[in-house]
Amino acid sequence: MSNNFKMLATTLFGFEPLLERELLKLGAMDIKPGIRNVSFVGDLGFMYKANLSLRTAMSILKPVHRFKFHTEDEFYEQMLKFNWLDLMDVDKSFMISATIHQSIFSNSLFVAQRSKDAVVDHFRNKIGKRPNVSTDEPQMIFNVHINKNTCTLSIDSSGDKLFKRGYRTATNIAPINEVLAAGLLLHSGWDGQSDFMDPMCGSGTILIEAAMIACQIPPNLNRKSFGFMHWQDWDEDLYEVIMNSVLKKIRPFHFKIKGIDKAPSAVRKAQDNVDKANLSEFITIHHDDFFSTSKEDDRALFMLFNPPYGNRLDVNTELFYKTLGQVLKGNYKNTKVSFITTDDDAPKFLELKGSKPIKVFNGGIEAKLYQFMVH
Repeated sequence: MSNNFKMLATTLFGFEPLLERELLKLGAMDIKPGIRNVSFVGDLGFMYKANLSLRTAMSILKPVHRFKFHTEDEFYEQMLKFNWLDLMDVDKSFMISATIHQSIFSNSLFVAQRSKDAVVDHFRNKIGKRPNVSTDEPQMIFNVHINKNTCTLSIDSSGDKLFKRGYRTATNIAPINEVLAAGLLLHSGWDGQSDFMDPMCGSGTILIEAAMIACQIPPNLNRKSFGFMHWQDWDEDLYEVIMNSVLKKIRPFHFKIKGIDKAPSAVRKAQDNVDKANLSEFITIHHDDFFSTSKEDDRALFMLFNPPYGNRLDVNTELFYKTLGQVLKGNYKNTKVSFITTDDDAPKFLELKGSKPIKVFNGGIEAKLYQFMVH
């Protein structure tokens, strides 16, 4: 057990059960769900595997220091005396983010600034040199979490947020976050055992995440770097072993994944992203208006999409959903339909019976995932 340590995977609101299941399947120990996070225990290799493999995690944090304080000066002194040289070299650029809850501090930016001052002062006092602060591309990212008078300092093993998969170079209007797309797919029950369609595919994020789930491809396979690659205990050989082990779990896919969009620019962007993700053999993109299409065969079809809604794109809600319902009932029998919207009234215009919606957040906007079966 001496090589194991506690970690915290952060996620979007409502995705905690999904992340808990992912961690369990991956082999994590001592899993405990929180609010927008799940804590777990594993070793260095598992940390690498978690960053490569988790679809619904935003970042993987490793707590390294915890202390209590009662004043602003005491907070600074505690941060100053922590041995930062054990975590980073002076030639590494760094950034500190902060979150506060019921604290004497009222401003998280102030906490981050005082923390940064403490790090710089620590290095200057110890070795006469200071590390550079960078908000653009920091090599080391630290997280300060304050709850009342307790501070937890963590080091971010992910670096850039994990929704930055590395495959999306082009986006359309109101693109969907990759972690949100993966979570919606998992919430809706997508398992890769049927044909799949996104009828309003935009830049193709849902299609790509669907293909990676279907083939069990690690979602962050295309990323060039992670935060842990700048750590003092970075083990490139171990990372290669872990990478090879997750690649062995990739499985074949025997169905079709199809995307449609009526905007030629969206089709081009989606195709570019699919190519970048190396998934062209599984995904086809077509320029078409979904409302004038019909199903190609009688096989079961799984459909998930992010339709236009009021605060995203201008749309006549009643007309849009009535037409959508007519097309689904007339042309898409034997189809499971799932979509996300912020409009609670919109789904009733479909005139389809659905299951209880699931609350999610799209870029801080409260939305719901609706699911229907078209027989």
